[in-house]
Amino acid sequence: MENYNQPEKKFGKWAKNSTTARMLTIGILTVILLIPLSFIKSLIYERMDRQQEVVSEINKKWGKEVLLYGPILKVPYKKHNVSETYNAKTGKKKQKSIVSIEYAYFFPKKLDIKSTINPQEKQRGIYKTAVYKSAIDISGSFTKPDFSERDIKDENILWDKSKLIIQTSNLKGVNSLVEIEMNKNKYSFESKYEHRIPNNEYQNAILNLHKLESKSIKKEDLPLKKDIDFSLNITINGSKQIRFIPVGKETNVHIQSDWKTANFLGEFLPQNPDNVSVDGFSAKWKVLDINRPFSQKSFSGIPNLKQYAFGVNFMIPVDEYQKSERSAKYGFLIIGLTFLIFFLIQTMSKINIHPFQYLMIGIALTMFYTLLISISEHSSFLKAYIIAGTAVVVLITFYSKSILKGIKFPLFIGGSLTILYTFIFVIIQLENYALLVGSIGLFAILAAVMFASRKIDWQND
Repeated sequence: MENYNQPEKKFGKWAKNSTTARMLTIGILTVILLIPLSFIKSLIYERMDRQQEVVSEINKKWGKEVLLYGPILKVPYKKHNVSETYNAKTGKKKQKSIVSIEYAYFFPKKLDIKSTINPQEKQRGIYKTAVYKSAIDISGSFTKPDFSERDIKDENILWDKSKLIIQTSNLKGVNSLVEIEMNKNKYSFESKYEHRIPNNEYQNAILNLHKLESKSIKKEDLPLKKDIDFSLNITINGSKQIRFIPVGKETNVHIQSDWKTANFLGEFLPQNPDNVSVDGFSAKWKVLDINRPFSQKSFSGIPNLKQYAFGVNFMIPVDEYQKSERSAKYGFLIIGLTFLIFFLIQTMSKINIHPFQYLMIGIALTMFYTLLISISEHSSFLKAYIIAGTAVVVLITFYSKSILKGIKFPLFIGGSLTILYTFIFVIIQLENYALLVGSIGLFAILAAVMFASRKIDWQND
């Protein structure tokens, strides 16, 4: 009986005192703690999705982002086609002339857009978004349409059926009558339904544009003998951003706002580099036809030019969830290094630390991320990080005091965790230098571990 229990006692002694056994135990616990870390990452994604849902709901009720395209002059013309039929009885061919109506689209010679936009914050629960009311003044001129490219005779052009078209992504937000003045005469616009089937992946990914079409323009108001000026005023509610498509041979856009966190986006950037100040911004664009890869006319429908739009983004920068997600990616590193510190202390001081105590320390480290997410939703990320980090460091420091039976090692652990969390915070804040700083920091940590473990007797196992 004594011989039977001998190996069992020997194994238990080895498992308790062996450095290898402790390392295996710590490795298994670290892998187990990856499970709650994965749930925390799922929680972050869930909160991010919830935020997007609430913001989208607010924007939908107020008015979505504004993308303005136009005005465009639509001129119909007759196209004569010859149809040929064969008569089997007579053996003769018969020709028949078929007249169809086609449309040509012409962009303005000059397009000036001025807009004053002062966004305001809308909040639902803990989530906020920026919405705005925009007053947009559009003016410019049309020159005589050129049909020479298609060799269309003047008598086949239906000038009296010409109309103006404006396309926008946000009809719901329009809160004023849309009328354009041409040669001192005004023409109102009506919404025209268009069923479009996207023909490529790019069209699926961007906004749908709704068409506004005017009544027929009188012939005396058309630019047949001279350039005709036009002016148009639109008041529209929007959210997220506002963009314009530079359809003028010369397009000038001027946007003023008291929004202090302007983010300019699109194909073209403002010409004035000092456009942002503490009072807001005043941005000016000037785009010539030579700056963009499309012409001033189209004989094959209104071209899809949404990818050439430019403007301003008014979204509130909310990066708490992104920063929480980035910090959670370093969870494995923090748990591993903390366990390594306890392992080195245990090995060098011969103090026994039970696997359950390692597990409690690991769970405390994972609680840091739930505290960080929940607090950052009601405060800034910096305050949340400080509160969560301080709570976890203090908890583990006091807990380790009861384990290590002294003050020296707990203070060392508390200082090490403080340095580690500070190091992770610095990496999160950096963008261009995150990899460089992270690599240098990990190299320094590796050097410190190698230096601290040089006196451990790995043979006595």
